[in-house]
Parts: sequence; C-alpha cells; structure tokens
Amino acid sequence: MWLAPDWHDYELIDCGSGQRLERWGGVILVRPDPQAIWTPATSDPRWSDADGRYERSSSGGGKWDKRPSLPTEWTIGWRELKFGIKPMNFKHTGVFPEQAANWDFMMRTIREENREISVLNLFGYTGAATLAAAAAGAKVCHVDAAKGMVAWGKENAQMSGLGDKPIRWIVDDCLKFVQREQRRGNKYDAILMDPPSYGRGPGGEVWHIEDTLCELVDECVKVLSDAPLFFIINSYTTGLAPGVLRYILSRALVKRYGGRVECDELGLEITANGLALPCGATGRWVRS
Repeated sequence: MWLAPDWHDYELIDCGSGQRLERWGGVILVRPDPQAIWTPATSDPRWSDADGRYERSSSGGGKWDKRPSLPTEWTIGWRELKFGIKPMNFKHTGVFPEQAANWDFMMRTIREENREISVLNLFGYTGAATLAAAAAGAKVCHVDAAKGMVAWGKENAQMSGLGDKPIRWIVDDCLKFVQREQRRGNKYDAILMDPPSYGRGPGGEVWHIEDTLCELVDECVKVLSDAPLFFIINSYTTGLAPGVLRYILSRALVKRYGGRVECDELGLEITANGLALPCGATGRWVRS
C-alpha cells in the first residue's frame, strides 16, 4: 500500500463503524467511509464533538450537520502547496489527501529529469495534482468537465504562489479533448487521470468508467511524446482493483515503450492505531 507522506494539516484520527474522524487544519470532520467496517479504535471525544458531520440519507445522498464552529471555507497546506477546503455535497471537501502518494511520486520523478516535462491531467478536479506537477517544474494542461472545479483549481494555484506557472486550465470532456489534441499534434511526456465511476461532460456526455476507460487510455497513448515519463490511472471504482489497472496499462504501453507497471492501493495511516485505511487503487506506468 502506498501511504500519503508529509501531511501536517490533515490527519485521519480514527475510523470505524462506516465513518472517518478527520482533522483538516484546525477543523474536525466526521465523514462516511464504507470500507471502515470495524469498530473505532478509540472513544475519542471528537467523534461526538466534531465541527461538521456528514449524515447519509436512507433515500440516498445526505447533508452536513454543521456546528457554528465550522467555517464556510478554509485553507490547508501540503509541503509548499495550499488548498481551499469547503464541505460540499456528497461528503467531499475539495481534496483527497491519500493522493499525496501520487503527488510525491510525480514531483520526485519530474525533478529527476534534466528536461522540460509536459503533463496532461485529466479529470483534474480542484487541481492538487496539477499544482504538484507545476511546482516540480512541469508545464501542465489541466482538464475537467466542471467549470466550478477548474475555477477552484485556479484559486488553489494562486494561493500556492503558482498563478504565473505554465498551466492551461481547460473545461471540456476529457475524451473529446484528447482527440482534438491528436489533430492539433500536441504531445505530452506524462499523463495522469482520476476518472469518476459515472459522470457527465459539459455538453451532457455520459461517462461510464467500465465502458470508456480502455478507449480513453488508448487515445491518450496517441498524444504521448517519443520519450514519455509516466502514465498514472487512479480509481475509486469498486471492482477496478490494482490488477485491472495493471492490465490496462501493460497492454497499452509496455509493448510500445517498454518500462514497467506498478500498482497498489492508496492508503491513509490512522493515528489511533498505526494501521492504514485503504482509499482506492492506483496504477503507474514508468519508463524505467
């Protein structure tokens, strides 16, 4: 399991009974997590005294139970990066802290190269991975179908002191964008993607990951440079285990470029007992 390194402003205090007890800066949240099927390790009073708690509805969805102490939005940091945090619908906050394992990998890999690296970030959300790549010295093209998420990413870039870095912020359907990049002859040295299980593009295009992921990866290979550096797929979709991502990346990349594929779960260390909560799967093709 790849664990997220160097978090000071985020902490998974405890988890269990289908919930996480988390610290986001100075704010305590309780959010659902279906993988935490065990009993919490502690009776920490913050379980009942959290600033915000996301309650699932029996009819689907849910809502936040907010105390007066819960800010509308606030900022946390990871290394030199800054992220705006907001309690949103569907329990999200704007950052997936376990992804720091991928940010760390990208920053280290980009910095080891003695050349300019061009990165394509698909389904870029609020831009954490984009900012990690830009901070390491890469040119980045950030693509997401949600205009609000792209705007949030730009705000994070400004807070992180990266507003003047070479980042293209694109609101578009990811597959259609990649196909247009083929026609334009644009190439990238590294690609990462974090596709949702289900979603809609800005024009109402329907995305089902099981039906579309292989096609998208095959199309992305067509915009790779002659000396690509890495290709990352992240998945929170039940059923897309690390081995599935290994197969997809191997079939698309290894025969053409060589290199190797490494796949594992992402995880967050639990302060209460030193164990780790699994948080999705990641596959990485790397050139060497």
